[in-house]
Amino acid sequence: MATNDFHAVEAVLAEDFVLEWPQSKERIRGATNFARLNTEYPAQGPWVFTVNRLVGGGNEAVSDVFVTDGALHARAISFFTVERGKITRMVEFWPEPYDAPFDRTQFVERIE
Repeated sequence: MATNDFHAVEAVLAEDFVLEWPQSKERIRGATNFARLNTEYPAQGPWVFTVNRLVGGGNEAVSDVFVTDGALHARAISFFTVERGKITRMVEFWPEPYDAPFDRTQFVERIE
């Protein structure tokens, strides 16, 4: 992904790969559709990915990644299923930051 050559990513995706975005209620079927969607996404510059955390075990992994194209700044939490050395399924969440619902500064510290 870091190379922004999204068709190269197809090599690690299974033929029957499925990606689900529950928040927007969308499903992408197939490695080629995944690559084309990422290639055609209206980005302001090359995508830069910063892995905050990666956890895995057995045939499952979870990543917490910061993503930016210079204008958009987002965080993606992705759940991966791997079978026979290929990613078969991803479920991905793109949480939006929000302000605290009440003044709790006496209990917390700000994360910048």
